[in-house]
Amino acid sequence: MATRTYDAVVIGGGPGGYVCSIRLGQLKQKVLCVEKDEVGGVCLNWGCVPSKALIAASHTYEKAKNGATMGLVCDNVRVDVDKMQDWKGGIVKKLTSGIRGLFKGNGVDLTMGEARVVGRNKVEIKTKEGTEIVEATKAIVVATGSSTIEIPTFKFDGKQVIGAKEAVSLRHVPKRLLVIGGGVIGLELGCVYQKLGSDLTVVEATPTLLPGTDADLTAVVEKKLVKHGAKIKKGTKAVGYERQADGSLAVKLDLGDGKFDTVVTDCVLVAVGMRPNGAGLGLEELGVKVERGFVPTDQYGRTNVEGIYAIGDVSGVPMLAHKASKEGEVVAEIIAGHKAAKDWVGIPAAIFTDPEIAVVGVSEEEAKKRGLEVRIGKFPFAALGRAMAVNETEGFFKVVADKNTHEVLGVHIVGPEASDLISEGALALEMHAFLEDIGLTIHPHPTLGEGLMEASMAGLGHAIHVMNR
Repeated sequence: MATRTYDAVVIGGGPGGYVCSIRLGQLKQKVLCVEKDEVGGVCLNWGCVPSKALIAASHTYEKAKNGATMGLVCDNVRVDVDKMQDWKGGIVKKLTSGIRGLFKGNGVDLTMGEARVVGRNKVEIKTKEGTEIVEATKAIVVATGSSTIEIPTFKFDGKQVIGAKEAVSLRHVPKRLLVIGGGVIGLELGCVYQKLGSDLTVVEATPTLLPGTDADLTAVVEKKLVKHGAKIKKGTKAVGYERQADGSLAVKLDLGDGKFDTVVTDCVLVAVGMRPNGAGLGLEELGVKVERGFVPTDQYGRTNVEGIYAIGDVSGVPMLAHKASKEGEVVAEIIAGHKAAKDWVGIPAAIFTDPEIAVVGVSEEEAKKRGLEVRIGKFPFAALGRAMAVNETEGFFKVVADKNTHEVLGVHIVGPEASDLISEGALALEMHAFLEDIGLTIHPHPTLGEGLMEASMAGLGHAIHVMNR
């Protein structure tokens, strides 16, 4: 069989790889995308999208149960988990089918198989039909993403000891759920099953939930979790478990200082993070630098070996789908001979807990560590008419700006629809906006977005609907 030749071969069809492939196709490059599981990667198939579908469903369920506050009395509201999962599966299928359609429409070839780099311009692909070598005359793009970290003492069994992949596909609601890891994945999925009826316990090894997130924001989420009955155990490690006669799991916890405890649960969700998939692809043999699974790159997505690029989770933190997609576009432009670079001001991050958290730019704590003098503007959702009207008033907006110039350095939101509201903050940073730019921009009323306008004015001491500090 003749060797297939392409301008570029993209290894991985996740949010980095598929976007890179499509953009290469748009730029009239001959491109092959190799995916070993399903196009869309972790994000579309069992990460970002399916988890958000379940989050939305659980939120709607909770709203229906508590509708009497708004005069909406819903009797006998119940959860049909099978139907919920079928609905979620339908969304995933539409999105993955859509990617395949975009590949076809943009001239992107897709091969389902496992790829390995065997030369600076050669990729070996193993498929069900056999093995072939394809040639990439311009570039090889590594977009292999990351995988769930498994704890040796909590090996996944797919039923009672599970990772995120199984958690978004459960066909039942565990009566008791213990989550190991109080990070993004653990809290997002923990919130889902707590709303659907699980008795929730969260075990986090560090002193705080959502490590790395502004503690002011995290406190709002933790307060609501506890209010609804969750048991939060910080500074605690899960060290193992024993299966009980009734099938439940007795999880042993190390509380520190020689103290131990046991929590009996029906299901353990291990959510201690993701590991980059850069090792074992043949890169090391070619001299490509691989560090703890990461493949380091420069501002153009280039590795230390000419013609080999890396994007997304495998290229470094933050491990975010939208960062992967943007890097995919940048690399595609460069391969096609255009000017592009990873020159963004900030990458927004959204956490779909209840309430949601979203951030972009520098936090107040980070600013102080850098020796920056800042002014802070805060505004509570409780002072917004729209937040009252949708019966979701927890949380606040927080704007961090340079004390003297008033340039916006960071935007931090905890509250309803924070994940959507943060885009205005990201645009503000990208445009090098000042507090006056946001504060003097007329925002429609009544909306949640008014809170960012008011927080910006609060930073100037001009807020209308709260007392100025």
